[in-house]
Amino acid sequence: MDKLWLVIKREYLSRVRKKTFILATILTPLAIGVLAFGAGFIASMDSSPDMKILVVDESGIFEASEPEGGTYNFEFTETPVDALKDTYAEKGYDMLIHIPEFPDLLATKHEAYFYAQEKPSLEMLSRLERRIGDAIKDYKISQSNVGREVYESFRTNVDLEGGLKAEGETGSKEAGKLAIVIGTVLGGVMGLMMYMVIFIFGGMVMRSVMEEKMNRIVEVMISSVKPFHLMMGKIIGVGAVGLTQLAIWVILIPLIMIVVQTTMGVDPGQADQISEVVNGIPKEDIESLQIAQIFDEFRAMNWWLILPSFVLFFLGGYFIYSSLFAAIGSAISDDMGESQSLMLPIMLPVIFAFIMAPAVLENPNGSLALFGSLFPLFSPILMPVRLAFDPPIWQVILSIALLIGTAVLFVWISSRIYRVGILMYGKKVNYKELMKWLRYRA
Repeated sequence: MDKLWLVIKREYLSRVRKKTFILATILTPLAIGVLAFGAGFIASMDSSPDMKILVVDESGIFEASEPEGGTYNFEFTETPVDALKDTYAEKGYDMLIHIPEFPDLLATKHEAYFYAQEKPSLEMLSRLERRIGDAIKDYKISQSNVGREVYESFRTNVDLEGGLKAEGETGSKEAGKLAIVIGTVLGGVMGLMMYMVIFIFGGMVMRSVMEEKMNRIVEVMISSVKPFHLMMGKIIGVGAVGLTQLAIWVILIPLIMIVVQTTMGVDPGQADQISEVVNGIPKEDIESLQIAQIFDEFRAMNWWLILPSFVLFFLGGYFIYSSLFAAIGSAISDDMGESQSLMLPIMLPVIFAFIMAPAVLENPNGSLALFGSLFPLFSPILMPVRLAFDPPIWQVILSIALLIGTAVLFVWISSRIYRVGILMYGKKVNYKELMKWLRYRA
């Protein structure tokens, strides 16, 4: 055990003392904050160009609505549209819009036409369509016997919030809509972190094994350390580096995001856009959201289950995949191209699990989510996705038990490959050869 500890200590300290580790640990949260700030800044800017638009309104409806210009400066004319198609640009206009007369006021669709020197964006066309459509809608209301107040009263926003628990149950309220949004975001972030950690730190284990094998350093180390202890020392040491980095990120990223949120705030003018992104939340609710509310929902989440479970799934998934990466690294000789074909079967379950994550977020209690969160090769990514939605505790316990059992099995299999492959040179290896190594006696 003393030798195992020495290997772990060497692997851990040699990495955390590197400038690249320190820079990556600090700069990654800062980069996330910069991206979030940049996205918010771009969203706060009106990207629509100032345009001078000439309108031929044969219906008279749009002109009567007296549209305010904003980024679009409308000018109206009674000149026939055919006489303007070739001359509007020469007169300094960016676009010509033709609104024909209404054949039927009750029609639900009306066509208008535009002419432009440059193709406008879809967003610009959508805005113009909404402006003209709103003017026509207002005209229809004014011509009907229904007043605007009555018409507006027909539209009712239903706000589904969590109801009270049944009598005798603990707690006062079910999770509200904001809690579901936070759970969705948190689940997605945890799944993405697991996906990245498996590939990044599993790859670090493989590269470390390959470098020591190709430099023949391992031959000296094997003389005093058993292959199993050497492999486990690398896996645990690199895993400790990963946990250290994750712990720092868990503290820094929320703090940076709070600073960005406080700096940017929520512009009431952007409420419509945000409401479209966060499905089901009316813009009035978006405008009223406060950081204090978000903190309250965060505190109300079951962190005593989420955090320990996340660490266990991190460790279980890491031991499964990093042990396989270590076995592959020990089997590869001087040809780096060999690693691609050997790594593909290892990478596929991780990729499949990541692809399944959006479906699990959509239905965290469905059959697909249940299967993915129990299957040991998928569960390190998919069960953390479900943790924020309070899955049944028996499912979490069963998933952890299956994961631990699978991790022990894969570590044992990888150790048998590692003890042979680490001293094997000049031989191309395939999976058939690896199966033979499993049967070799120690």
